[in-house]
Amino acid sequence: MKLVRLGDPGRERPAVIDDRGTIRDLSPLTPDIDGAFLAADGIARTRLALAESALPALEAEGLRFGPPVARPGTVVCIGQNYAAHAAESGSTPPTRPIIFLKPPNTVVGPYDEVEIPRGSTKTDWEVELAVVIGRTARYLDSPEQALEHVAGYTVSNDVSERDFQLEHSGGQWSKGKSCATFNPLGPYLVPADEVPDVQDLRLCSSVNGEPRQDSRTADMIFSVAQIVHDLSQYMVLEPGDVINTGTPQGVALSGRFPYLKPGDLMEIEIEGLGRQRQTLRSS
Repeated sequence: MKLVRLGDPGRERPAVIDDRGTIRDLSPLTPDIDGAFLAADGIARTRLALAESALPALEAEGLRFGPPVARPGTVVCIGQNYAAHAAESGSTPPTRPIIFLKPPNTVVGPYDEVEIPRGSTKTDWEVELAVVIGRTARYLDSPEQALEHVAGYTVSNDVSERDFQLEHSGGQWSKGKSCATFNPLGPYLVPADEVPDVQDLRLCSSVNGEPRQDSRTADMIFSVAQIVHDLSQYMVLEPGDVINTGTPQGVALSGRFPYLKPGDLMEIEIEGLGRQRQTLRSS
């Protein structure tokens, strides 16, 4: 099954796509797909409701796909988590996870337009596996325990402005990561136990139909389990929080491709988790 949120921004309604591909209304169970829903065994309750045919079909034609999780409390990002991407960025692969934060208001739907910020000359794409937290994680004892706190996975585009990130930020990356619309998320939230091997998923991106990134999560330096465990030593991860786990090589920062301009079309995809599509526009 796949959890989705459908409708206009700020007015999305919760839904689930069952194993036959039918979209069903999740409103009988919850007003939204958020941290409270996930913390209250929302995924298990959804499965039970589907098994009991308790969720009516939903006419979804023409409805916008919103982010599959309502406004997360925190968006935590892992930098340079693929060795080849670190190399194309001119950096040595990290020995400990590098983290930065994005404001929750960067999160938009998977097909929404992405805005090139004022003064930008180096807006860039980054396909990333996103982890959605389902249980509070604090001072976890081991990476193995960490996976018990993951609700599911989705697709994230960690859009970045490289000049803001590297030249304007005084050593911190958040200025280049925090612009409006800079985190398309979705289209689906796939439960963690329905992803056979999260450390061996293909992820890829293209711009205007031309291939850019093509890699596998097997190439991550730090696995999902290691990331969640490490973060829990420094912060409290709460249900509904999102972790962007890093991007592979093939971004414009490498110098091999032009940066984005108005009218460009980004498409990113992760095996089993869905495909995004965004057009760029000026601010």
